[in-house]
Amino acid sequence: MLSISKNEIVSRLHFDNLWWESGTVESRYKEYPRRFYFEPFYKLIKESSINRAAVLMGPRRVGKTVMVYHSVDRLLSEGIPPNNILYVSLETPIYTGLSLEKIVNIFQEEFSHKRDEELYIIFDEIQYVADWEVHLKSLVDSYPSYKYIATGSAAAALKLKSRESGAGRFTEFLLPPLTFAEYLSFIERVDELIQIDEENWHEAKDINQLNEEFINYLNYGGYPEAVFSKLIQGDSSRYIKSDIIDKVLLRDLPSLYGINDVQELNKLFNAIAYNTGNEITLESLSKSSGVSKNTIKKYMEYLEAAFLIKIVNRVDVTSKKFKRATTFKVYLTNPSMRAALFGPVSEEHEAMGNLTETAIFSQWFHNQDIENLHYARWKTGEVDIVWLNIANQKPCWCVEVKWSDVPCTDSRMLKGIVEFSMKNGLQDTLVTTKTISQSGVIDGVPINFKPSSIYTYTLGASILKFKSIVEVLAKTSSEDT
Repeated sequence: MLSISKNEIVSRLHFDNLWWESGTVESRYKEYPRRFYFEPFYKLIKESSINRAAVLMGPRRVGKTVMVYHSVDRLLSEGIPPNNILYVSLETPIYTGLSLEKIVNIFQEEFSHKRDEELYIIFDEIQYVADWEVHLKSLVDSYPSYKYIATGSAAAALKLKSRESGAGRFTEFLLPPLTFAEYLSFIERVDELIQIDEENWHEAKDINQLNEEFINYLNYGGYPEAVFSKLIQGDSSRYIKSDIIDKVLLRDLPSLYGINDVQELNKLFNAIAYNTGNEITLESLSKSSGVSKNTIKKYMEYLEAAFLIKIVNRVDVTSKKFKRATTFKVYLTNPSMRAALFGPVSEEHEAMGNLTETAIFSQWFHNQDIENLHYARWKTGEVDIVWLNIANQKPCWCVEVKWSDVPCTDSRMLKGIVEFSMKNGLQDTLVTTKTISQSGVIDGVPINFKPSSIYTYTLGASILKFKSIVEVLAKTSSEDT
């Protein structure tokens, strides 16, 4: 049997790193819009005060590789020599069986690099290397002056293994699907549809047009490629279901966890996707999917680790958690997945309420503070979103999500949020609507009404402004101790 020669490997490395000859990345990457997450990710790459690899995680097709190329472009523009940057796509067959250290050694030999140089080494789709976390940690320890960046779509493996074996040497960075603010930026309609009011709130210049784009976002706007392709938009089930969902359900998770009955896993995910935003129980899921409750618990852990779903837990009217949680809500991390499975939604679709709630929750998925989010339900009412202060377990604010203007004139629809706010002494209370912005007082409780689309935009546009890389580094440093 013939083996792959070193010369062939070097040739492939030159092919993948065109900047070694041209001094620049390909124009198709430079022209692609940058994610809002690029700046904090790039700060992580440039952070040199601690010796860590940056591990970029996220679902399939959210732009991880493109963001890596944007990082290479920025490094080059800041004067990093082209030969000091290595990009390796580990799903390329020629690298099969090669250790990470062997690849680094070949790179060192090609350009006579020393171990104390400032090098940037990028391993794309690192999950294709067995025991990658052990080898990457070894490289971080052996060559502390090199900066390592790893990406991967099999998020469940990355999340699990980086925490088990990379303690103190990896900083994880989650890249979620597009936020609504990014979607509008990508299609260049922000200035046309969004304005800032006197209180620094985002407002819609034309709420009807903004809602049209919000519905487009629900149907296909979570994935960068779909935003720019009319072909994908016209057949999102083929692209999103076949190329994203099915690969995770039928390939990634079974290979990671030894799942034999992939159809069982698929049935469960379909049941969850159809009921995104609804309160469910293990019993109801078991009946609708035909999967046993114990198996459901296991599968849901896998689906959440793979960034397909997010489980949100319940509190009562006084914000107390339940010792034994029998009910919970499950949200898709990207509302576009439901449209891919069950067809696109329109303005009056029966699922619009739940998908609106799903879209609002999905804006939080990069932020670690998502763990503060709960929902409240008790015998006489419920509230869709409750923010609990982790330190004292007291609510700071709450939101009732509606895709309707009726609550603005019918206070009976707001009994739950009014009762919850009174019980917990809240003054920061919001109800989302379809088109109306206004303020009011119900039974002494001040309530702000904002359209769901503008609230979703505001969340996506604002969350990253208040999340500094210092917080990320502080969090990972505290985990070490």
